[in-house]
Amino acid sequence: MATTTSELIFSPQANHNFSRILSDLKRSNLSITNRLRSIREDADFVSDVAAAFGRPLIANERCGSWYIPPEKKGGSAYFKSTDGHTGQWRFSTRRLNFHLLGIIGDKDGCIIVDSTRRGKRIPDALSKTVPIWCCVLNHILFPEMPFSHELFTPPNIVSESEHAQIEARIPEHVDSLKALDVDVNALRQQVKKPLRPVWVTQESQLVPTEVIFDDFHPVICCTSSRRVLGGEMSEGGYIQGAGDDTENWALGLTPPVFWRHAETLLSTPEPDLSDVVRSFVSSQSTNEDHSTPRQVAPCLFVSRLPVADDLSELTCTIEIHSKTTDPSSWVKSPTLMEVGVGKHKLASRNLRIALPNISDFVHQFFERTNDALPANESTEPNANSLDPRRIVIACETGKDISVGVALALLCQHFDSEGHFSTHPPSSGHTKSDIRIRLSRIMTDFPEANPSRTTIQSINSFLMG
Repeated sequence: MATTTSELIFSPQANHNFSRILSDLKRSNLSITNRLRSIREDADFVSDVAAAFGRPLIANERCGSWYIPPEKKGGSAYFKSTDGHTGQWRFSTRRLNFHLLGIIGDKDGCIIVDSTRRGKRIPDALSKTVPIWCCVLNHILFPEMPFSHELFTPPNIVSESEHAQIEARIPEHVDSLKALDVDVNALRQQVKKPLRPVWVTQESQLVPTEVIFDDFHPVICCTSSRRVLGGEMSEGGYIQGAGDDTENWALGLTPPVFWRHAETLLSTPEPDLSDVVRSFVSSQSTNEDHSTPRQVAPCLFVSRLPVADDLSELTCTIEIHSKTTDPSSWVKSPTLMEVGVGKHKLASRNLRIALPNISDFVHQFFERTNDALPANESTEPNANSLDPRRIVIACETGKDISVGVALALLCQHFDSEGHFSTHPPSSGHTKSDIRIRLSRIMTDFPEANPSRTTIQSINSFLMG
């Protein structure tokens, strides 16, 4: 009788070797070469989608930018998959994505590009987070059109039960957006019709059409990667969602650097590729100039380090560094403060300690420079719209701690119009007040990304 597979007995050493061989095979298949080739393959599909629908490509960050060459990128969006996870289903009052409305209204829609890892057909950001966003905005912007208030989700992805549960939460999402006191009229002027999500995957039949829909602006949700049901080893090197988890494989490579050197990177043998990537990344870092500060309020700007020297006595610069320094050394001049708070959780804890010092420094700057202003640029309420003074706050990314500090200063020293006030609020702040100010910053600077710990530090400082 023939021996069956179940009767074979291997030594522990043999089992160990099999496990190591399988791990090596998987690691080789998930190589940088295969990832970049997979990204390029998926990017070709995204280009086909753009050609078929004739609408601008919007990268859902961070992953989406890998699949769009910079010259074809029409903008960025910030829809989180976690806001669409089963049982969560949130409308983010931080990631409002209002900047997309101008693009959608001008181009009659847009194509939002994202990907998802092995096994899923569409990422939750596109199947649920974007539909929630469209539905909530339709309620706010088109209250007179109840037919536009329907929630649309892909029926082959979202079950009827889950759809019903998501829809049941729409009223509370609408209320949360209303609580931000946004300028609805200004938003309504940017779009002519309600929004409706449409889904495209590599399984879709692409028929060239630039049709104008009479009843809605299409928000085309494009999943760039094709679905892989088995292991990557069965796909000839193709990796679904190859642009995900870049911190684990990219060696600092970013989408702009990849597309700038795509032909070289794709033709470099795997043994040499890591060194080539590091060379390009190092060259890019060396060539980076000072960043241009982004305005988040009439007098408030945020920036990435390093910032250009500004010798004006009417510019106050606050630099937040990742090296811990003694508070007694922070003030470098009446217009320059260099605050060393450390990294990660340590930075968050130290930020809470640093905020009172930063707040006092800014207040002293405004008090000291009052005498230097022309008479018609006084600091009385509603009279300083032309205030020439600037507060520039910089951190390593220009999107996290600097934004948090700007939020704290905006709440502490500025009125509802964003102008410096000589009479700061006498009562404590509430989470609602802070959330409203943050939403205004995020509307002016959609790329901002203050971490949860940063926001917790700001709340602790402002609310006591």
